Amino acid sequence: MIRLTSYVCGAWHIGSGSARPLFNPATQEQVAECDSTGIDFGAVLAHAHDNGAPALREAGFATRASWLKGLAGTLHEHREELIEIAIANGGNTRGDAKFDIDGATGTLAAYASFGKRLGDGNVLPDGEGVQLGRTARFWGQHVRTPRLGAAVHVNAFNFPGWGMGEKMACALLAGMPVIEKPGTASAWLAWRMAQIIVDAGILPEGAFQFIAGATGDLLDRLGPQDCLAFTGSSVTGAFFKANDNLRTRNVRINIEADSLNAAVLGSDVDSDDEVYFEFLNNVALDITQKSGQKCTAVRRILVPKERVDDVVEALVERLTAVRVGDPAKRETGMGPLASADQLADVRAGIDKLAAACELKCGGSEEVQDKGWFVKPTLFVARDAHADIIHAEEVFGPVATVLPYSGDAREAATLVNKGGGGLVASVYSNDGAWTEAVVLGISPWTGRVWIGSDKTAGQAFPPGMVMPHMVHGGPGRAGAGEELGGLRGLDFYTQRTAITGYKGAIEKAFGAGE
Repeated sequence: MIRLTSYVCGAWHIGSGSARPLFNPATQEQVAECDSTGIDFGAVLAHAHDNGAPALREAGFATRASWLKGLAGTLHEHREELIEIAIANGGNTRGDAKFDIDGATGTLAAYASFGKRLGDGNVLPDGEGVQLGRTARFWGQHVRTPRLGAAVHVNAFNFPGWGMGEKMACALLAGMPVIEKPGTASAWLAWRMAQIIVDAGILPEGAFQFIAGATGDLLDRLGPQDCLAFTGSSVTGAFFKANDNLRTRNVRINIEADSLNAAVLGSDVDSDDEVYFEFLNNVALDITQKSGQKCTAVRRILVPKERVDDVVEALVERLTAVRVGDPAKRETGMGPLASADQLADVRAGIDKLAAACELKCGGSEEVQDKGWFVKPTLFVARDAHADIIHAEEVFGPVATVLPYSGDAREAATLVNKGGGGLVASVYSNDGAWTEAVVLGISPWTGRVWIGSDKTAGQAFPPGMVMPHMVHGGPGRAGAGEELGGLRGLDFYTQRTAITGYKGAIEKAFGAGE
């Protein structure tokens, strides 16, 4: 039995309590266990503060960027091994495992590229300088410098590789040490990546620590220079926000939570348009990739009323052709959900939606005797404005078609009724209609993906999170923001307004007009 250990204070720690089991979701066999009992979390935080933070700041941006490049390359060398672990403990197909692991290494490599041009200082000019006095002698410049604490990352079960990699990339490049805690159900992959990172010896001691299990009293010890980045459910996010210590000491918190993402088909799109096939393929992919366990997966599909029958027929054809089963088999198109709890939640969610919708394929019935499987499931709403459709995120391969008039204002109203999303996709060749929808949904959406015949076959699908663009969203999506190129460093740095003699500011901070 593999026992996952924690890397803290420069050593691997074996938990002294009752270990929590980890399973193969396809067979329900136990594959590992983990426990963090006995860790002195005060010492963990002090190790990051006293060792990791000074060493990172001493190195500067360009050197830290080179470390990220080294991490990306080292992890990529172990890609095949990591894929096998993602299959065995995450229920991933080979394609889904690559999506997660390559997302981690790709984001590390991207931030290495962003950082190599920044030089070996620790100051980033934030916008242009401004003349404040009668002449330019008295000058003002905003700058960003690394915060002096540690970054605690509580990551989700669905992307144990990518979730850890993307948060690490931004924090380490900014100059903050990280304390990584993966979702326990699928923690084996993150743990093996942690082993590879530690063994590589690329990062200075204290820059990277890893917790396999619970975080104990760590959050109660964080201070104003520390920060917490969380990806997961809105319920857990609200729990963190209510933590007395985090609240009273104004610890910086970033939350990425639930999201009822929408795909909107314009009424101008014909069945032989390229963008129509892109719409169908992207929606089907979003429903089935990672068994629908993606924060960016589409949950609501807005279709003009006169097109509903055709769209449903085409989607059902695609979804029912997906082979559900053992993710270790190459012919499998979709694996199981990550845990027994996830299966129970998804089945319950399907039954709730069934009360307001017509089931077109899939459902909550048992797929096979062993494993936490559910079939790709598609509903059509009887009433596109029904509250349950815009309130219940079923975190699995489940989506609902919402018939609407084709009007841009109604489309925006329906998208926004979800209460805030990470991404919405809009498919149309009508520029004026697209503009109206995009402007209507942008206040409630972190990223808007526009598809047309001009981009068909040229664009990554909307469910792909790109390191160059921000990831996050308002309202129920958590009101957080990650990535976005160098914007991803904002959370881990402090913006300060520097005013004084222009020449001195330019010399000290490299920031002029």
